Amino acid sequence: MNMRVGIIGAGPSGMAQLRAFEAASKQGAAMPEITCFEKQSDWGGQWNYSWHTGIDGAGESAHSSMYRHLWSNGPKECLEFADYTFDEHFGRPISSFPPRAVLFDYVSGRLEESDVRKYIRFNTAVRWVDYDATTELFTVQSQNVKTGESETHVFDKLVVSTGHFAVPNIPEFEGINTFPGEIMHAHDFRGAERFAGKDLLMIGSSYSAEDIGMQAHKMGAASVTLSYRSAPMGYDWPSTTVERPLVTRFEGRTAQFADGTSGAFDAVIMCTGYLHKYPFLPSAMSISSANVLYPGNLYKGVVWQQNTNLFYLGAQDQYYTFNMFDAQAWFARDVMVGKIELPAEEDRSSDINRWLERQSALEGHDAESDFQTDYVRELINTTDYPEFDLDSVNALFKDWMRHKSEDILGYRDQTHRSAITGTMSEPHHTRWINAMDDSLERYLNGPSENVNTYAMATLDVEGRLAGHK
Repeated sequence: MNMRVGIIGAGPSGMAQLRAFEAASKQGAAMPEITCFEKQSDWGGQWNYSWHTGIDGAGESAHSSMYRHLWSNGPKECLEFADYTFDEHFGRPISSFPPRAVLFDYVSGRLEESDVRKYIRFNTAVRWVDYDATTELFTVQSQNVKTGESETHVFDKLVVSTGHFAVPNIPEFEGINTFPGEIMHAHDFRGAERFAGKDLLMIGSSYSAEDIGMQAHKMGAASVTLSYRSAPMGYDWPSTTVERPLVTRFEGRTAQFADGTSGAFDAVIMCTGYLHKYPFLPSAMSISSANVLYPGNLYKGVVWQQNTNLFYLGAQDQYYTFNMFDAQAWFARDVMVGKIELPAEEDRSSDINRWLERQSALEGHDAESDFQTDYVRELINTTDYPEFDLDSVNALFKDWMRHKSEDILGYRDQTHRSAITGTMSEPHHTRWINAMDDSLERYLNGPSENVNTYAMATLDVEGRLAGHK
């Protein structure tokens, strides 16, 4: 009997697993029987933007946390596929920080030239998974979210590629029920236009708070206050943006902060991260972890320690994204087909502990980038995934972080060189701060939107911030 492989999720990780098997097939390997389940009506995962929040059109929880006007917050050269470059897809150099629609087009383009879409069951959610240790088989219960039709499937191998940025972590604060304005989690943020002229409070101090806060500034928010739990981000913020320690309580529109300051706000956005949640899996097969670079219990960050027929892709915090998912998918594929022989459980445990010990000693972004670079390198060295200059990519991550600290509003205007093709990116026709149309057509063909309106100069900056003392 041909090996049966189930893949849960057709976002970038699930798409990488499909590509890995397709690449092996082109070299003459037998293709397993693959069924990929995707709850949404198209592939792309987070990059498949939808206006829905909370509940989608099929009555399911909305998966994507993507929002309008999102532009890549890291250089595209750091996420480039080694076997399908931006040059190949677009036929010419483009800028280093493209918007959402451009990246979705790139990710989709790699698979559109193949026939792997036939393996995907769209509008289909996985409801439950059982594993029989005696037969070493997974039984998967799925349901079409449009028709309600349920099916049962049996697999030899199972890949969980649903990501972990869909279930928000939502803290509670004293008095927050008295706040009269809008309160949301970043998961439900879809655009900052409605915050023009408003005083906005962001709770959190990582990528979501930083990016949504600057999106709001770009769209004309009167002020942005970033409330941190442990340490401020410390960027050179625009004059209408301040950082404050954690909120201690709310009194109506007023938020009190741990340093004794306070401020009145029109809206609150919780940028407080996401939870690992796999409601379709028994607890014995489900990750329970914070958002870290190396979750415990996964050999090479991929293989479930107690069940080596179960694989996770994209389960860690990420510097690398698309190409790391590829490295993981190629590794998972080779384990499944027996090309990579796994060591004994005790040796796998020692390897996991080695990575966890190194992770616990990390200090700062540079060390984290080094850590994940070494991790991706180790995976690539075990498979036939095309090698590329990981040291150059690692250096680019560090340059990117330095550029952000120097110019939080202008770092996306920087240009970088591909570690795979050597192509230098082109400056975009419009500075990020002025680019209001992020469509694929406008991005590729212009015209420029560089117009100095000086809109922010009309705000009473001192007056706005006076209420935040």
